[in-house]
Amino acid sequence: MTAHEREAASTDGGRSTEEERAAEEERAVDQALALVGHQPRAGHRPPEGPGATRSKPPPSSPVSPPSPSSAAAASASAGPESRPDSGLTPSSPARSAQTPGAVMPSAPAPVVSPLAAPAPAADSASSRSHGASSADRPASSPHAHRTGSTAWHAARALAESLGRAAPLAAHRLPLDRALGHVLAEAVVALTDLPSFDTSAMDGWAVAGPGPWTVKEGEGLLAGRGSTEPLPDGQASRIATGARLPADATAVIRSEHAHCDEAKRLLYAGREVVQGQDIRPRGQECRSGDELLPAGTVVTPPVLGLAAAAGYDALVAVPRPRVDVFVLGDELLTAGLPHDGLIRDALGPMLAPWLRALGAEVAEPRRLGDEAGALRQALVSSDADLILTTGGTAAGPVDHVHPVLAEIGADLLVDGVAVRPGHPMLLARLAEGGPCLVGLPGNPLAAVSGLLTLAEPLLRGIAGRPAQDRYRAPVPQEVHGHPHDTRLIPVVHREDSVVPLHYNGPAMLRGIAAADGLAVVPPGGVRSGTEVEILDLPWASASPWTEGCFT
Repeated sequence: MTAHEREAASTDGGRSTEEERAAEEERAVDQALALVGHQPRAGHRPPEGPGATRSKPPPSSPVSPPSPSSAAAASASAGPESRPDSGLTPSSPARSAQTPGAVMPSAPAPVVSPLAAPAPAADSASSRSHGASSADRPASSPHAHRTGSTAWHAARALAESLGRAAPLAAHRLPLDRALGHVLAEAVVALTDLPSFDTSAMDGWAVAGPGPWTVKEGEGLLAGRGSTEPLPDGQASRIATGARLPADATAVIRSEHAHCDEAKRLLYAGREVVQGQDIRPRGQECRSGDELLPAGTVVTPPVLGLAAAAGYDALVAVPRPRVDVFVLGDELLTAGLPHDGLIRDALGPMLAPWLRALGAEVAEPRRLGDEAGALRQALVSSDADLILTTGGTAAGPVDHVHPVLAEIGADLLVDGVAVRPGHPMLLARLAEGGPCLVGLPGNPLAAVSGLLTLAEPLLRGIAGRPAQDRYRAPVPQEVHGHPHDTRLIPVVHREDSVVPLHYNGPAMLRGIAAADGLAVVPPGGVRSGTEVEILDLPWASASPWTEGCFT
């Protein structure tokens, strides 16, 4: 095969992979819409009043629960039912029917580090540990097997489509409260901007050719001054932003003119072009122009533009409300780890991370390993999204699956083919209740679950646009998992990204120095290969150097 043929084959292979991924995501979207019984929303409901909030589905159109077969199909569609690392054969027992529409976790394969060193802990432990501890726990359980995991890209697409299917009620917010929300209606110009001809510079307004006779008086100032016409051959002092007098033909900057005070004549130091240094009416927009489309995130410049256009309030989507429930009796909230107890790393991390994603987050609640407390917390929550940490595997005190089954939740994703974070889950509580994302307990595994399921779900609920996908090359070979996607903390360096050390499921040292995560496909990539990058919310504000992390 010639070099040209090899290049063509490589290009065709990449195109085929992208086409397969697009088809996979389209299937996931269809499955998500079928599972929740909604079609994608075309827009937002108008505000019902100053305190309008997110609406619940009307009683006449309840959310349709999926059948067990449909949910199982959603989970297994992107992954084989029997894989070398699953410990299953086609005849392996499925999960107990106590959780309708769901199948159970398999024994996970070990994580391989990007630099060919084994990761310190397997993902099965990540459902319990919130700190650096990776102590294994027994995995014997009636639901200790999963027949298949949802592919990573498909899981993200499903979570986003589920969020976008949620019915919304927009509300009107004054400008000082709209920051960080998403526009539910386009911002349309209420007037021309500028609304009259103004001076772009401090200097002289002139009419006709010079030299010009200087008018007496203080001149024209912003916000006040005469609107009388300027006769041909005359000049008047003018300040930046002042309204231009009728019949003025140009503005001459102060530094480009000379005034003979004795003769009261103004001379130009260079050629004067008609219309120079004038901001004509409607230069920025005309009344009725769309300035910002619906779906725009309200940033400080958006507030400034809205104010300039005459707005006192904006119609926006409410921020998604999130409850965080931290599980685990082994967690400390202060001091050093001791006697088998470890510090809770997720409680302090998740709330600000979720706020950076545009959510309103209640103070995290620590529930311990108490099934009754978890059940009560779930059924009493009025949030749009519930996050739990830990308890998503099959250990003796992993209560998330049994409690979800007990309260009749629809389990939409039960495991994702990604490392770390394999035992994450996505559920919809009964009767149109909130969504729940179950994060593994190991810190980096929880970050993986946050970016895989919670971030796209919140983006969908809030109506935020998706991040533009981009790829960057890695300067060295990166080893991958044999079957699953890997998410590896990276830092941007010039035109490439450098993988960071300390990327085991229980570690935060790598992600703390990262500005993104590389999406490494199964099998890994060679040096120089471009990989998809997930930016972290604060990436532009992280002046890190890699130091000892690479």
